[in-house]
Amino acid sequence: MSVITLTSDYGIKDHYAGSIKGALFNELINPNIVDISHQISPFNIVEAAYIIENSYKNFPENSIHIIGVDSENTPDQNHIVVKLDGHYFICADNGILSLLTNKINAEKIIEINVHNENFSTFSVIDVFVKIAAHIYRGGSIDLVGKEIYKLRELYNINPILNEKTNEIIGNVLYVDNYENVVTNITKNTFFEFGKSRKFEINARNYVFKEIVESYSQAIRFDVLKENRKEIGKKIALFNKCGYLELSIYKSNPLTTGGASSLFGLNYRDVISVKFE
Repeated sequence: MSVITLTSDYGIKDHYAGSIKGALFNELINPNIVDISHQISPFNIVEAAYIIENSYKNFPENSIHIIGVDSENTPDQNHIVVKLDGHYFICADNGILSLLTNKINAEKIIEINVHNENFSTFSVIDVFVKIAAHIYRGGSIDLVGKEIYKLRELYNINPILNEKTNEIIGNVLYVDNYENVVTNITKNTFFEFGKSRKFEINARNYVFKEIVESYSQAIRFDVLKENRKEIGKKIALFNKCGYLELSIYKSNPLTTGGASSLFGLNYRDVISVKFE
């Protein structure tokens, strides 16, 4: 059975996220609905793209993903439904699927044209929910609009590869709940460009000369526990999603602070890797 996922920047204070679920229950009998996140930073489509890229693959094939981030229908931004990697994505054509389409070609892209004549201020309920219900019932996406062959792309989301200076110049892509700093430098890019050379990762005033395979690998377990330096140790690793991440071992953002606050790193800040 299909699953319908919800991702938005609506937060949890207001009624918006709950209203979407209510609208889905009005359309369908006991639908399977899963919240991925409603805490995307407002209108941050890069952050949403990262969340979607790294969550959708954990759901069954033919799942339907509603994305309510910068979702208003305008003359410059149409609504679309995309079949990609066996999943359906319903969103605005604002570049939000760029991280996915960088790696996987879309199977089909439909520009939605079944909008109500009345102006809508809540596209997710008035349009996306109805499209999701149609797909959930087994309907064809060909019936909700016309096929197009190109999606709007986000620019400046990939790192710069400078062959002359032997350097990858990347940016902060996302900061998670632990204040771990996720960059847009992927594991594949790092090793293909680096060719096993020695390196230095530079993040403001902090330098990393080693990449570990897990958070705990940074700890010397051969040293007596009372003599170890554990909490507060800075770490660079490739996270489960394959992106270079900077972290502080077992730091608490609410007390001591995490990598983002202690390193002074926020969205779009520069992270570079210099190879010998």
